[in-house]
Amino acid sequence: MIKKLISTRIEEFVSPDLAILLLRVGAASLMLTHGIPKLLRILEGDFSFGDPIGIGPTASLILVTFAEAICAILVIIGLLTRFSLIPLIIAMIVAVFVAHAGDPFSDKELGLFFLISFVVLFLTGPGKYSVDQMIFGK
Repeated sequence: MIKKLISTRIEEFVSPDLAILLLRVGAASLMLTHGIPKLLRILEGDFSFGDPIGIGPTASLILVTFAEAICAILVIIGLLTRFSLIPLIIAMIVAVFVAHAGDPFSDKELGLFFLISFVVLFLTGPGKYSVDQMIFGK
């Protein structure tokens, strides 16, 4: 057991695909908790939102809701995963480096953690346990 704990090879400890599944479902599910309230706000007709990149509050809300709700669901199931991660990565870049640029680091930590998680998932792909694997194979 000690040998497995100190091993530098992921395959000796756990399946890489299982680790990717956990990161994919975990990070996207947590992001969904930010997207669902925004989606409900849109459905109620409330389009008040910030305008961090100058495209207007309505467009900003719709785009970030698309990323945080729709794309997060696609990442959870592993469908068009890398394409779905692009809006999530952009949303986190804007949130951390534009919308919260002047905030203390402690207020940016969550956004940075999401950004790092989504970039790692973009680099690894969805893994074996995904709809992408079922549809597109290797």
